[in-house]
Amino acid sequence: MSGGSAPRPRSGCECVVATSNPGKLREIRAILAGAPVLLASLASFPRVELPVEGEDYTENAIAKARAVARATGRPALGDDSGLEVAGLDGAPGPRSARFGGPGLDDAGRVAALLRAMSGLEGADREARFVCVVALAMPEGEIVTARGECAGRILATPRGDGGFGYDPVFEAEGAAGAMAQLTGSDKHRISHRGRALRALWKAHRGHAP
Repeated sequence: MSGGSAPRPRSGCECVVATSNPGKLREIRAILAGAPVLLASLASFPRVELPVEGEDYTENAIAKARAVARATGRPALGDDSGLEVAGLDGAPGPRSARFGGPGLDDAGRVAALLRAMSGLEGADREARFVCVVALAMPEGEIVTARGECAGRILATPRGDGGFGYDPVFEAEGAAGAMAQLTGSDKHRISHRGRALRALWKAHRGHAP
């Protein structure tokens, strides 16, 4: 955790999720379904623009949360995540959503990743998902939390659940790709689930 004492949203208050990614929004809402907070979509604030992402998860999450909190006057939850592959020296990392070039959808980025990993075997296929979440208050208070999920990259996509690189990522101890897991099983072990539960526990003393 960072950023001094943790800001505490009021019970039942509205918090704007600072993402334009519908998959992230769905997951955040599912993970925090038991929390007494209304998670508003950024689509409800069409004039709010997210900052350009850089090369650091924490800086990106904080920048997004701060921009949305200041623009809306509401608490805002920022999220930045990425996939780090051992054989690619930690790439694509914070550039995961832009990997392979502009204009690609999730399937296109997965295909680009598998091409980049052609010929990699064993330990070179080890990978981890990383997520940093940041909660920003309009008054400027901010707190962050980080979550990780270790695993490996599969040779071919499997399953049709989740989003992003889920079809080719198999978490340690999981029976199949992330995209093959039920929502509850995925959220229990995922990087985003771990980060959000850590963040919420800092505020309420228990995870949702």
